[in-house]
Amino acid sequence: MQINSPFGYNEIVPLQKGQKVRLPAPGEIPEFCRRTNAVPISFSEFAVASRDYPLTFISTHAGTFSPVAVLGVASGENLFLRDGRWDSAVYFPAYLRRYPFCMARVTLDSVEQADRLICVEGTFVSDAGERMFDDAGAPLPRWLPIEKLLREYESDIEHAREMCAILSDYALLEPFALQASLKGGTMNFGGMFRVDEKRLEFLNAAQHKTLIRKGIMGRIYAHLMSLDNFARLIARKEVTGMPIQSGRG
Repeated sequence: MQINSPFGYNEIVPLQKGQKVRLPAPGEIPEFCRRTNAVPISFSEFAVASRDYPLTFISTHAGTFSPVAVLGVASGENLFLRDGRWDSAVYFPAYLRRYPFCMARVTLDSVEQADRLICVEGTFVSDAGERMFDDAGAPLPRWLPIEKLLREYESDIEHAREMCAILSDYALLEPFALQASLKGGTMNFGGMFRVDEKRLEFLNAAQHKTLIRKGIMGRIYAHLMSLDNFARLIARKEVTGMPIQSGRG
């Protein structure tokens, strides 16, 4: 059996009912947050995340697309950290809130299984941690909201994948790059995709109906409006005084 770790996780293991898990302290963030400039965003997060972050799409190795919140304008740069913690004034993405848990894809005999397995980052399994289940295997109160977040997030990610597949099928996504002049020099930032708003008018009635019925049209406009947040992101960079270098989303 092969377990595929999600982005940012190291070595995950299946969660066992007899294990104790060290839960992150309030404000503690995953280590990988300190060196990433984008984080995945799920379908229902578009409205709230679009208030604080530029939301774009990235192309994966499999030729599909995924929505992300952009955190920095250079590789390995996260501009939303304050003294090692996430800026409390902005939305904290669900992808990070679920850490160190996740629901992982499992491959058995070279075949990817339909069901996901609840896993935990191996380094968080510790005798000094908390039990999630009692001796009879029943979930303890601490586990219930965690499991709810995991299952709701996994379902929400499936909606995001469906949305991206439709946007790609309708040829609505186009690559784009940014260039900005800062005090330290010129910044170039690329590797991102956005919805080409002009192409929407050339869709047929059935395609428009699909976008509206599935709630995708609202996400499209949340995404397009969020692109104005690149100006705020660049302003954050100037405040931090970080060196200027080319970045990729």
